[in-house]
Amino acid sequence: MKGTGTSRVPSAAVVAVLATAIGIVCGTTTARMQDRADARYRIYTAALAAIEQQYVEPLDKRCATPAVCGTEALVYDSIDGMLRTLDPHSSFFTPQEFAAMQERQEGRYYGIGIRIMRVGDDVTVESLFEGSPAYKAGIRRGDIIAKVEGEDAKGWTTEDVVKKVKGPKGTTVNISIRRPGLEQLIPLTVARDEITMPSVPTSFMIEPGTGYVRIQEFSETTSDELDAAIAKLQKAGLQRLILDLRENPGGPLDQAIAVASHFLKRGQMVVYTRGRIPNSDEDYRVRQTGPVTDVPLIVLVNRRSASASEIVTGAMQDHDRGFIVGETTFGKALVQSVYPITDGAGLALTTGRYYTPSGRMIQRPWDATFDDYQTYVLRDQTGEHPHDPSELKYTDGGRKVYGGGGIEPDHFVPGDMQGFDPSRFSRLIASRGMFVGFAERFTKEGDERPGSRSAATHKVAAGWTLTDAMVDEFHEYLQSSGVRIDEAAFQADRTFIKAMIHFEVDVDLFGVEEAWHYVSAVDPQIQAALHDFGQARQLLALPPQG
Repeated sequence: MKGTGTSRVPSAAVVAVLATAIGIVCGTTTARMQDRADARYRIYTAALAAIEQQYVEPLDKRCATPAVCGTEALVYDSIDGMLRTLDPHSSFFTPQEFAAMQERQEGRYYGIGIRIMRVGDDVTVESLFEGSPAYKAGIRRGDIIAKVEGEDAKGWTTEDVVKKVKGPKGTTVNISIRRPGLEQLIPLTVARDEITMPSVPTSFMIEPGTGYVRIQEFSETTSDELDAAIAKLQKAGLQRLILDLRENPGGPLDQAIAVASHFLKRGQMVVYTRGRIPNSDEDYRVRQTGPVTDVPLIVLVNRRSASASEIVTGAMQDHDRGFIVGETTFGKALVQSVYPITDGAGLALTTGRYYTPSGRMIQRPWDATFDDYQTYVLRDQTGEHPHDPSELKYTDGGRKVYGGGGIEPDHFVPGDMQGFDPSRFSRLIASRGMFVGFAERFTKEGDERPGSRSAATHKVAAGWTLTDAMVDEFHEYLQSSGVRIDEAAFQADRTFIKAMIHFEVDVDLFGVEEAWHYVSAVDPQIQAALHDFGQARQLLALPPQG
């Protein structure tokens, strides 16, 4: 038939034509995106070049950190500033900061086991890891790193010291320390070893049947450390448990889920996340029933408990599994994904939000400059919060809970310093390190380590008693240090002051566990928790609502 028939294109040809058309469109779109990106890079590099060449002062005077100066510092600061226009938690890490963050999350590194800080032109030992090479060699908190391998360390940064002190396991480093009260430097040779940074620094029985576990942060070893702590307490007759998450800033999401799973039953929701990148929408449930699902549980939190610690707390509260005591938590419900970028630097970028099992999004709102948000921990808490009705949710047992601003405790007890809520005067002397400084007047009976505090005012053994005369001596120490004493506040805070003196001496001489064991007897939040176990038992008996 001629002239009237329709022309047909073979199907394979149609595919080829469509593929070509799609390729043209995709190629054009990609090219446009690349052009826009190239234009942005040109703007940035042109601005950077103008600043580098024409700014009133040389850029080498500008430092992002003591180890990063010049144009590099300007680039680092600009990236950090860009991220801080997004939210309070997206942030940039210099190579040194990124390496330190990875060490904290891994919970181990090779070195001598000290935390250091710069005070004036000196690098001072802020704390030691118990049983570390530095501890065994005789280094003490408050010591000044005077020389490393014969080099004068005056004016060094903490990064300078870290580079010299860290090294392969089994090698040694020669350090000379200057100790307050001694004229001569103390030379020490310290062997490097693997240093573990425990995230569960202490667990013990507060009283018969009542266990206490403190998680100070979340790292890759937290769940395993909690396993060991619970097993130890079960052997000691565990019947009730206090889980202390105060001051805990968070950590890896998987560890928060693993910790919560210790207390929940298989299939129960721990947390769920929602975001825009692939695989950001996830529901996380307990895979296997935990070892302590029927033990009355109290969770201690305060205003500095954030992120992963809030995931655990929210799951315990929403499932009526634990009774929450303390202060309203920080309110961070943003999920950060950590990305290594060029030259060892890294990004922590917000890629999602997390929600508690009842559907609460507990992120606190932030202001444009983040000032109000960041200073939350400095403000007094009253336990009274206005609630948006739209944030109302219900626990498994039908109790009302609210989102939108941290997790509110079931029993509000103010206190962010070892469970106390001291006066401004006492907070000031704590921030100035007066309790730590006074602890240097104490030494342990029988301590034969190099440079022992032979001239110390007090030689004490574990379980020592803090006398009124020692408190009076602390009063005199404050005066001699130029502190203007608020006598009324000093007397009102006397229990807190005694607790802090004892705590810092114990940390210095006998270890963290001994320090917390003592302070638990006077910590107001722990004492409140001990009286709240009846409420915790009632939660276990609540029937789930339909």
